[in-house]
Amino acid sequence: MKLTFLGTAAATSYPLAFCMCEYCMEARARGGKNFRKRSSLLINDDLLIDFGPDVLSASFEQNISIANIKFLLQTHSHSDHFDGSHLTTRIPEYMGRNIPELQLFASEATLIRMSEMVANEGYISTLFTHDEQKRLNIEVTKVEKHIPFSVGNYSVVAFSANHDLAVDPLLFSITEGNSTIFYGTDTDVLDEETWKAFHNLKLKFDLIILDHTYGLNADSGGHLNANRFIEHINRMKEEKLTKQNARFFATHLSHEGNPPHEELSEFGKQHGYEIAYDGLILHCP
Repeated sequence: MKLTFLGTAAATSYPLAFCMCEYCMEARARGGKNFRKRSSLLINDDLLIDFGPDVLSASFEQNISIANIKFLLQTHSHSDHFDGSHLTTRIPEYMGRNIPELQLFASEATLIRMSEMVANEGYISTLFTHDEQKRLNIEVTKVEKHIPFSVGNYSVVAFSANHDLAVDPLLFSITEGNSTIFYGTDTDVLDEETWKAFHNLKLKFDLIILDHTYGLNADSGGHLNANRFIEHINRMKEEKLTKQNARFFATHLSHEGNPPHEELSEFGKQHGYEIAYDGLILHCP
């Protein structure tokens, strides 16, 4: 399983557009891994997690084509994770050619909000009718939590995110062959039902990607900070939810308490995890 991080920032990107705090100023000076687009992950070349506003620019910079994406797992409908204008370009009026079918998976509440966002573009009235799905060449599937479902050659399970409950956000485990990853961005502390489901489903992860919006002792709610991130990876190890040599990665980073990449990486190393960056490619065994 090949993983490509198309973006690793929180909603405001990193650095923030107008911020002149120490971290944003230093990020601008250093560039490179300190420039972060909004979070999105590509698995192999056919499965995308979150079709956000920076996906296309990230694919251009990283010389990656997303034309072959067949599956979209949408964590939720916040605008940093879903851009309706991208999806709208699939309609015939944009003169696309040989556009492959896209299978879209999300919670019912998120799908309803996504449908409203696409309708606001002025070309599609809804995501829920046969005729409009045909125009977009998509298949829309409502996801139920803790029930494995097939996505092409992948086995996927959805879990509750502790985030904006109005859109019923999701986290995902994805298995291909003998490799299993957990993608848990945009969440605060995982609820006990999720921990129980990990065990009931007998999941063991090769790679865990978790929200790290806030740094050490920084907190504005709705997301993990470094303190709770460390508590989560320690609990996963203690409860034997990880395979031998499993790796932990932080993503969805903001400037709030998270220093530039080099310093944050050194902090993570001391606590048993790594910091993802835009363009990072991982191969899960």
